[in-house]
Amino acid sequence: MVNEDKPETWMREALKEARKALEKDEVPVGAVIVADHRVIARAHNLTETLNDVTAHAEMQAITAAASYIGGKYLKDCTLYVTLEPCLMCAAALYWAQITQIVYGATDSKRGFSLNPVSSLHPSTTVTSSILETECAALLTDFFKKKRK
Repeated sequence: MVNEDKPETWMREALKEARKALEKDEVPVGAVIVADHRVIARAHNLTETLNDVTAHAEMQAITAAASYIGGKYLKDCTLYVTLEPCLMCAAALYWAQITQIVYGATDSKRGFSLNPVSSLHPSTTVTSSILETECAALLTDFFKKKRK
């Protein structure tokens, strides 16, 4: 447990999760959800492991956080994720009413910000580009190796 509220500190925790995904030959995306100055959920991509296209890091983290708090709404929670959430994850975050999303690398092909209509809850705030270089490098290296 980390008890520091710097975005970089929490993003490093998400990067640890992304590295776990990489070890499993999953797309290296990691996420943590923070509430009351502590991590309440950790997750990474499991789409290959579970043979489930919806098993994104964010979806896994939402489920774990909801279980932890005993409710479906993630008010007063912040998601730290190494890659900008896709539209599916953004919609799930909308329904969970998460307070804040902080992401590292931008997803220029499938990120929620490409949608001209916001898919996030009106009260959700977004911060981008936290440890962007490190987050993007994990993904770039992974896909370079896959293409060889």
